[in-house]
Amino acid sequence: MTIAMERVLAWKILPRLMMFVMTVMYVRCIEWALSMPDISTQQASLISVVTGAMTGTIAVWLSHEK
Repeated sequence: MTIAMERVLAWKILPRLMMFVMTVMYVRCIEWALSMPDISTQQASLISVVTGAMTGTIAVWLSHEK
């Protein structure tokens, strides 16, 4: 492996990019839910699943950061 590639891997660009994208999508889902005048059970379930996925992702992210 080249030195440049080792540096890119050391910066952990892909996991950071994935966390950024997940955070943006989480915020967009919350904005969408808050813009609705009345939320159905299915919509509330979607927000609940997205929130749970985000919580799990942050837990994994924090446990692997050293």
